[in-house]
Amino acid sequence: MTHANARAVLPLDRYLGNCQNTEMDSVFKALSDPTRRQILKLLRASDLSAGDIAAHFDVSKPTISGHLSVLKEAGLVDMERHGNVLMYRLKLSVLEEAMIPFMEFFHRGAAPLKKKGKK
Repeated sequence: MTHANARAVLPLDRYLGNCQNTEMDSVFKALSDPTRRQILKLLRASDLSAGDIAAHFDVSKPTISGHLSVLKEAGLVDMERHGNVLMYRLKLSVLEEAMIPFMEFFHRGAAPLKKKGKK
């Protein structure tokens, strides 16, 4: 780094410190796959059954089930059984919680971002 570009750069992992945990890791693992990101986009529009979700993809239902399991384990979706039908719903709060430390890192010098519902 040249003198002109020199400034105190705090490494992201050091800044996040205690924010790094298995919960956050599972969220980013879930988001790393394009199929899972597409499932989240679908669920953003409305709650869907596993079958309705699978209909949007050219992969087997067990593959979609695996993706849904990863999303559920990460806390990004909720699943509720309605008789024989499994309905999935997006949980944005978990994604928001994972993103706040990153947004604060990139907004250094600005006021800390506030969580919804907190003052």
